[in-house]
Amino acid sequence: MKILGIETSCDETAAAVVEDGHRLLSSTVASSMDLHALYGGVVPEIAARSHIEYIIPMIRQALSEAQEEWADIDAIAVTYGAGLGGSLLIGVLAARTLAIVKRKPLYAVNHVEGHVYANFLTDTALPGYTLPDSQPRFPLLALIVSGGHSQLVLFRDHFDYTLLGQTQDDAIGEAFDKVAKIIGLPYPGGPSISKAAIIGNDKKYSLPKANMSGRYDFSFSGLKTAVLRLAQREAGVGFEFPSRELSARLSDSVKADIAASFERIAIQTVVDKTVMAYDEFSPADVVIAGGVAANSVLREQLSSRLPCPIKYTDPKLCTDNGAMIATLGCFKFGARQEAADAYTLNIAPDLSM
Repeated sequence: MKILGIETSCDETAAAVVEDGHRLLSSTVASSMDLHALYGGVVPEIAARSHIEYIIPMIRQALSEAQEEWADIDAIAVTYGAGLGGSLLIGVLAARTLAIVKRKPLYAVNHVEGHVYANFLTDTALPGYTLPDSQPRFPLLALIVSGGHSQLVLFRDHFDYTLLGQTQDDAIGEAFDKVAKIIGLPYPGGPSISKAAIIGNDKKYSLPKANMSGRYDFSFSGLKTAVLRLAQREAGVGFEFPSRELSARLSDSVKADIAASFERIAIQTVVDKTVMAYDEFSPADVVIAGGVAANSVLREQLSSRLPCPIKYTDPKLCTDNGAMIATLGCFKFGARQEAADAYTLNIAPDLSM
């Protein structure tokens, strides 16, 4: 069983081929991040135009890298939500066209659910990947943390899950981006803050954790505002001072201390809820998924507070990629789920789990 996965939910144009739901045969990604960095965040129109340029070359490269012909591909899986409308449209239209022309079943994949399935890849001949030695077991607790999503999900089996909680405002990755912008660190904010935090004192500043009515819900907007007020205070200016001008008034050491203090509390916020869910539901395994799953502080905090090994995939498979979509497509195909209609499949930018 070999599935071609296509992912275009944001600014990465990605395609991959996965065999039998666990073997990674190829993974190709073209990112337009350098273009967005000029604007301090993803510009939807630029992302969509970049997908148009790269979608066919990425699919061809994925097939070539896997050393497979179209005759060897059993089905196509594509992200149809959640994400940016223009970006999703390019991937879905390409997948629909190929499904019709090549006469392949087409499976519509939830992007957020796909992140979890990156952890089911355990084998590859591709260089530079470090994968788990076994697939996660059910019941499975998944912490999904990225630029657009912060969710805690309990999987009883494939396709049988309960959303325990999610962010009620900013996703954790979005908060990293916004805080980085406040203190003058480059986009994307996650790697920039982590790099600055290495030389910072994470206990220098006391920052708040949101107290949510939903037991497993998250909130990061208050933390982000607290960082803004802290930066204004350290810069010696009032609340009305423009945030875009703050960084010039902050020393490198203050920026590092703010970054470290913010990172510690932001990560603690999701770790606290994960530990609480582990204690309540006693899952067989815990997985971390999404771009923020590559964060070393998150991995350290979870490892020290959970009494079980945690499943981590390779950092290259934490960010958006076609392999996670192809892997979930494998399980859909293997379960004989009904394929999508290649003539009518539409995008769902606001899709939830």
